[in-house]
Amino acid sequence: MTVDLEAAAAFLASSARTLDRRRFELLLGDGSPDAVVAAVDAYRNADGGYGWGLEPDLRSGSSQPGGALHALEAFADLSPSTTPRAAAVCDWLAGVTLEDGGLPFALPVPDPAACAPFWVQADPTSSSLQITTVVAATAHRVAAADPAVAGHAWLARATAYCLEAAGRLGPETHAMELAFAVRFLDEVARSGTAEAATLLERLGPLIPADGLLHVAGGAEDELMRPLDFAPFPGGPARELFAPEVVAAELDRLAAGQQADGGWAVDFDSYSPAAALEWRGHATVQAVVLLRANGRL
Repeated sequence: MTVDLEAAAAFLASSARTLDRRRFELLLGDGSPDAVVAAVDAYRNADGGYGWGLEPDLRSGSSQPGGALHALEAFADLSPSTTPRAAAVCDWLAGVTLEDGGLPFALPVPDPAACAPFWVQADPTSSSLQITTVVAATAHRVAAADPAVAGHAWLARATAYCLEAAGRLGPETHAMELAFAVRFLDEVARSGTAEAATLLERLGPLIPADGLLHVAGGAEDELMRPLDFAPFPGGPARELFAPEVVAAELDRLAAGQQADGGWAVDFDSYSPAAALEWRGHATVQAVVLLRANGRL
């Protein structure tokens, strides 16, 4: 299956945020890290956090862990370049981390218009393994090129929390929480952390051989898939899946390009803006994964 990058660029030009267009340009070698950082800065608040719909279903202007996740996601694209903004958002994350080392799923949302209810109704006093693992996993990707993030006290604290909490997961674990925990453990195990590799072995049997787990509470056809658990090659999480399962999933991802050049998502959006913005995000993420896996 051949991906049409020109059609993807045309889709992004017509239907995506400036941030997604800048990320796409950088991925194709036509852009610059500074342009990506400038686009992310549009969502940055004076406290060093990110809001304003950087997480498309969280339209609030307030700084949120979900916004930090998407900022770090963009900063990971910069490698081998780095930005001081990455360590700065770790500073912000340190300031909202709870006593046990975890992040709340969301902080209070003062302006809930067009926000998904699961963000608005989240308990800001309780740590969420789901959000902490995916934020920390993404920070570890940034840390691979950025010593300031690799040595940040927040990342060490979050990593310790995630390792301890992941050890308590069992068969009843929500699909998204399990997928993000496995993704986190994959990133940490790459640095030689034996505990992460051991936990991956323990959690592996919770994942079906085909890597498909339905997302309880999500859309009817919303699934966590093999690339949600192990998006990048070269880590131990890939060993949880047969090579043909991963190959078939990459084929499926490449074939998911729509007639308009973009990719779609399988989950519900909570505003017209979010529905469009998620497609731009999904298009960039498809290119990120296909390129990282040798398909582009």
